[in-house]
Amino acid sequence: MTATAETRRFEAEVAQVLHLVTHSLYSHKDIFLRELISNASDALDKLRFESLARPELLAGDADLHVDLSWDPDAGTLTLTDNGIGMSREEVIDNIGTIARSGTRRFLDALSGDARKDSRLIGQFGVGFYSAFIVADKVTLTTRRADASEADGVRWESSGTGEYSLETLAVPERGTRIVLHLKSDEREFLDGWKLRDLIARYSDHVAFPIRMQASKDGKPDGEFEAVNQASALWMRPKSELTDADYQAFYKSFGHDFNDPLAWTHNRVEGNQSYTLLLYVPGAQPFDAMLGGRDERKGLKLYVRRVYIMDGAEQLLPPWLRFVRGVVDSDDLPLNVSRELLQDNRLVSQIRAACIKRVLDLLEKLAKDDPAKFAQFTREFGNVLKEGIADDPANRERIAKLLRFASTHGDGADKTVSLEDYVGRMQAGQDVIWYVTADSFAAAKGSPQIEALKARGVEVLLMFERIDEWMIGYLGEFAGKKLRHVAKGQFDAAGGADAEQRRQVEEAAAGVVDKLKQSLGERVRDVRVSHRLTDSPACLVLDEHDMALHMQRLLREAGHDVPASQPVLEVNSAHALVRRFEGETDPGRAADLAVLLLDQAQLAGGGALEDPAAFVQRLNRVILGG
Repeated sequence: MTATAETRRFEAEVAQVLHLVTHSLYSHKDIFLRELISNASDALDKLRFESLARPELLAGDADLHVDLSWDPDAGTLTLTDNGIGMSREEVIDNIGTIARSGTRRFLDALSGDARKDSRLIGQFGVGFYSAFIVADKVTLTTRRADASEADGVRWESSGTGEYSLETLAVPERGTRIVLHLKSDEREFLDGWKLRDLIARYSDHVAFPIRMQASKDGKPDGEFEAVNQASALWMRPKSELTDADYQAFYKSFGHDFNDPLAWTHNRVEGNQSYTLLLYVPGAQPFDAMLGGRDERKGLKLYVRRVYIMDGAEQLLPPWLRFVRGVVDSDDLPLNVSRELLQDNRLVSQIRAACIKRVLDLLEKLAKDDPAKFAQFTREFGNVLKEGIADDPANRERIAKLLRFASTHGDGADKTVSLEDYVGRMQAGQDVIWYVTADSFAAAKGSPQIEALKARGVEVLLMFERIDEWMIGYLGEFAGKKLRHVAKGQFDAAGGADAEQRRQVEEAAAGVVDKLKQSLGERVRDVRVSHRLTDSPACLVLDEHDMALHMQRLLREAGHDVPASQPVLEVNSAHALVRRFEGETDPGRAADLAVLLLDQAQLAGGGALEDPAAFVQRLNRVILGG
C-alpha cells in the first residue's frame, strides 16, 4: 500500500550538501531567487514542449508564467509556476536525492572558497537547496500536469535531517514553493529588493515573472510582469548592451563571473537559425569533472520552444566549454537526440557553431591578448583535442595554441606557432619541441642543451595531452614539428660535419666499452651532438612514445609497446671520461649503469629498481 503521508530522512550526502550550501554561501545568498526562478522556467519549458504532442496538458491555462509574492506579517516568500509539476516519485527523485550521480562530484568540487563554490549551485542539480540559505523551512506543493487533482504532493523540510511527504488534493497543475524566511533575512520581504534581484539575474527568462505592486511594504494590486519575458537572443543586437549579454550569461550559466567573449548571429537562407555563444572566464565544472562525454552548456530551441539542454550534436567535445543558445526555425519540434545524430540541418548548424567560435577566439587573440591568455590557461588543453578530432579545422586550431619556449622566462610566457616560425633561424627547417612532466623538467631537459647553446628556440610542452596532440599535428606552415629526443640529431651541417666525425672517431673506444657494459639494456650507444652539459641522454625512434608518457600510462595500468632506447653520451663530460679510464670491472659496470639511470630519470622515465640505483650510487661515491 502506498502511504499518503510519511517522514523520510535525507541521504547522507544530501544532508552534507545542505549543510555546505546553507553555511558556506551566506555571502552570496541572492542566488536563491535566481535558482528557484530558473527551475520554474525549466518546468514551464517542459510543459510547453510536452503540450505540443498533448495539448490537453494546458487544460485551458496556456498563459505560462511565474508569480512571486511575499507576506511581511507571516515572514514568507512564495514562488508559483504553472509548469509541468511533479509526481510523488519525481519529488523523491529530484529533491530527496539531489541529482543522484552528480551529488558526489558536487561535494568533491567544493573548495571552501564561497565565491568559487557559489558557481557550482545549479550546475549539479542542487539549485533548489539554495532556498535554505535564507529560509529555515521550505514547503513545496506540486501537481503534475497529467495527474488528477487528488494526486498532488506536499514536501516540507527545515533543511536538517529529514523531510515530510504528503499526498493531498491540489486543484491546479504546477509547483508552489513557500520559503519561511529566517529572522535575519527579512530584507527579501521587500518588493523593490525582489524586483532588483529579478532585473539583475532573471530579466531575460523567456516567461513573464509577475509581481504585485507594493504599498507600505506589502503586496497591493494586480500581478504584472517585471521582466523582459522575451528571448534575448531573438532581439536585435543594436538593442542590446554588453551588460545585457553579461546578465543573460550569468542567469543561464549559473556564474557570477562575466564571460570572456560572446558571439551573436542570425543566419537566414536555406535554413534559418540564431546563435548566441559564450566563452566563459573560467572552466565550468561539468566540463572539468564530466570530461569529453558530458556537455551541458548548449541549449537547443526550435522556434523559441525549449527542446533540450546539453545538445552535444551541435558542438564537438573540444568545444565543450562553450555556453549558449541555438534556436532553429527549421528543425522539427519533436526532434530527439537520436534524430539530431544524422540530421543534415544539424550538421550545418554544427559547422556554423564551430566557425563562429573559432572566429571569436581569433578575434580575441588579436584584439585582447590578456583575455586570450586567460582563455589559454583555462581551456587551452581542451582546445588541443581539436587537433585530433577535427582535421578540417586543424590549421585554424593550431594557430590558436600557445606554448612555453626557451625564449620565454616562465611557463606563462607563451608563444604561438606563427611566432615561432616567424623567428626561425636562417636554414632552420623544423620546429623543435620537447615534452616532459612539468615546465621545469622540459626547460632542464638535457636533449635541448645544444640547441639552446646555439640560440635555437625550442617549444616546451609539459601538459599530458601534448605528446598525443603532436602525433596528429605533424607540421605547421610547411615546417615539420620534431621532438628533440627522437631520431638522429643532424641540425648542424657543412663544416660542422667533419668536426662531428672527428669527435665520433675519438670517442669510439668509450662507446664500445659502454656497449659491452650495458649489453641488452640499450639498443645502441653513440656519441651525442645534443648535449653540452649533461653526461648522457636517452634517444627514441621518431615514432616512439616519450619516456614520461610511457611511465604515466604504465602507472595508469595500460600496456605500453616495448621499445629500447639509444644511449647518447657526451664524450667530453668528466663522468664519461671517468668511466673510460676506470680499470676496475665492478666500478666500471656501476658507472655505466649510472649513466643509463641518470639519462632515464632526466628523460622522465622510471627506474625499474630504485633501491639498486641508490646502492650503486653510494658505491660509486664512496669508491671515489
